[in-house]
Amino acid sequence: MKKKDPVLNYQQTLKKIGYVPLKNATQKDWDRIGFMSGLEVHQQLNTKEKLFCHCPAGIYHKNSDYDAELIRHMRPTLSELGEYDGTALMEFKTRKEIIYQINNQTACTYEVDDTPPFKIDREALEYAIEISLASKLNIVGEVHITRKQYLDGSIPTGFQRTAIIGVNGEIQLKNKVVRLIQLSVEEDSCREISDIGHQRVYKTDRLGMPLIETVTYPDMVNPWEVQEACNYIRFLNRSTNKVRTGIGTGRQDVNVSCRGGSRVEIKGVAHTKWIPALTHNESFRQWALLHIREQLLTRLPNPNEWTMEHAKVDMRDLSFECPPNKYLQKLKTKAIAINLPGFKNILSHFTQPGKCFADELSDRLKVIACIEKPNMVTTEDLNFAMKENDLKYLKKLFNSNENDAQIILWSPPDDVDTAIETIEERCQIAFREIPRETRKSFADGTTVFERVLPGPDRMYPDTDSPPIPLEDAYIEELKKRIPAEVSERYRQMKKWGIPEDTYFYILSNNLYPLIERIVEELGYNPRFVGTFLGHTLKHQQGQKKMHPDFTFEKIHGLFSFLHKNNLHENLAKVMLPMVYEYPKMDFESILTSIKFKKRSKEELSAPVNYLLEKFREIRISPNEEVTVHWIMGQLHKQALGNISLSELRELIEERLKTD
Repeated sequence: MKKKDPVLNYQQTLKKIGYVPLKNATQKDWDRIGFMSGLEVHQQLNTKEKLFCHCPAGIYHKNSDYDAELIRHMRPTLSELGEYDGTALMEFKTRKEIIYQINNQTACTYEVDDTPPFKIDREALEYAIEISLASKLNIVGEVHITRKQYLDGSIPTGFQRTAIIGVNGEIQLKNKVVRLIQLSVEEDSCREISDIGHQRVYKTDRLGMPLIETVTYPDMVNPWEVQEACNYIRFLNRSTNKVRTGIGTGRQDVNVSCRGGSRVEIKGVAHTKWIPALTHNESFRQWALLHIREQLLTRLPNPNEWTMEHAKVDMRDLSFECPPNKYLQKLKTKAIAINLPGFKNILSHFTQPGKCFADELSDRLKVIACIEKPNMVTTEDLNFAMKENDLKYLKKLFNSNENDAQIILWSPPDDVDTAIETIEERCQIAFREIPRETRKSFADGTTVFERVLPGPDRMYPDTDSPPIPLEDAYIEELKKRIPAEVSERYRQMKKWGIPEDTYFYILSNNLYPLIERIVEELGYNPRFVGTFLGHTLKHQQGQKKMHPDFTFEKIHGLFSFLHKNNLHENLAKVMLPMVYEYPKMDFESILTSIKFKKRSKEELSAPVNYLLEKFREIRISPNEEVTVHWIMGQLHKQALGNISLSELRELIEERLKTD
């Protein structure tokens, strides 16, 4: 095998499956592979207390700030049908030690499953109903609290209490309607601090905080629709002013599949801007895995007869440079060689940009066998190639043929059996199906294996919580609070002439009501106000971190001040940096700081004759347009806040006519 062969095979398989980069993809490409996607959008509710206890919500502690630690281990149990849950078995294999760091201010005995739940927080329930109504969902007549299994350790009880509030709704996107399955209110999980080797550490400050989960049908047929739907739901949630905003308060899980594939859940996508690349690459990853399955079944029509071989090796017998050669003794690890019959050119087969099938194996070694990366090398490694004598050594070791591929992995002695089992299991799955799993997202649009997707029977009634009836009169009263639809806000901003590139900022910060108030109460031009918020304020926010005392209500105060003092709206742009940086400073003091002086039209026009003479001295035969522009430039600073630029131009032109 030549050094370039794995890379060449990677490039060839990329072409064979017809992978197209997102920027070049069209609807024909997504239709060809049968792209399908749905969403689960989570948003924390802005309540004072947690969902099932009286601990304060919304308080976060530093990672080093905790009063106690609780340690637990996963142990699977048989269900009523005598079966083990696949996710529970996978977590059990990891032999993880789960550590919970607890701060007394934000946790109690309920969080650690030592006492039953309190009654559901009524504030959270009310907010969830309001958002369900805004989502055009049908409100349930009675709220039933259930338990949803959480087997990764992120909830100490092993389950999450959740309740369906509304069902069968819809949202109106630009070109289509997306159906909503349901909206639930549920308790948030712990914050993960670290996950290294056999130890996973969580912080309990976020645990139990109320959040809502909006679930859509898989109606989106391209990555951009998924992003649009997610943005719409997040805008809708924020339009109620009942949700928390900021880093970590909103997350979305994206479900993706292709034709012939399986539902794969990309967990905890932090930014909606990541969604197009993530969903595009995941659909093609599944398409590539289907191509791999086809190749394997062509070579080995009876996959049940497929077996792999493994043997312990001494890395000193191999000449190539790789991590185990350098760290084998230090880490006290064992090197294991594995022969994969029929897997030639499979390990280097394209799956995601920059990744191949070998990464599918390496990712599982990291998660299930808890062997940190780098944890293996292959005979088809894309980054470097084994030398000819190393390939001969492995071939001789297993008496392998030309269609085989080999892996060398290194592992602590206690994890060797799990590592071998993990490799064999994933290779056997490659013959059968696309594994149903959850995957972790990265900003570059790629994902890694996180865990096996839980089974469908993960929910069961919570016997500690009685049903909660919802009276019709109560629901009718809540309907009066529902804000205008997001789609209606889009239409109104377009009608006002507000630039479309401001919409995301305005809606994500729920600034539309602020525009309405400034326009209706003070009579300002909506296009100017929208542009001021979506361009000027956004730029200021990008330049400096927002002061803790600054609120968007301060903008209303700024325009009220300008209106009351008969100052021109363009002065708001000059005052904004000071308002933003020193929100407690009064507006009169800000005017003094920026050296603003109120001037009448007569005062502004007084220097025009002098400026005209001066301009004639420095320019030969200037035309009128150039003259006007130069004089405007000289008077611009004095005119700012007193008159508009168009009024300044008219004033100058009038003076020039009398010259």
